[in-house]
Amino acid sequence: MPGLPEKDILRFEQRLKQRREQLRWLVHDALIESKRDDYAKLADQVHDAGEESVAALLEGVNLAILEREVAELQDIEAALARIQDGGYGVCVDCGDAIAPERLEAYPTAKRCIGCQSRHENRRGGRDATPSL
Repeated sequence: MPGLPEKDILRFEQRLKQRREQLRWLVHDALIESKRDDYAKLADQVHDAGEESVAALLEGVNLAILEREVAELQDIEAALARIQDGGYGVCVDCGDAIAPERLEAYPTAKRCIGCQSRHENRRGGRDATPSL
């Protein structure tokens, strides 16, 4: 199966770079905001147990979101590296082309749909890698 046309690769590269920039700002802003939250916690140390539980829950949710965004950034960097290496759009497991429709939906895909399904089944469920 032939590879992706150069114009499609350039389009995916631009899309990945735009998303990378968005994520970098989201992570940057989240880190800045977390520092403000730390200072607010120091200034306001009197809480009841209910407020502490809610604060801990929100902190956990925010951390999970940040971790997901960082994981997505790593996937984008890996996809951009595959573009540079000439391996973008090629399944890392079987070497076949990844369907353009899959790349449209999930531009960081590194496996064709068949290999991804087998990978998820071996792991015991859906891959937790975020999509664009």
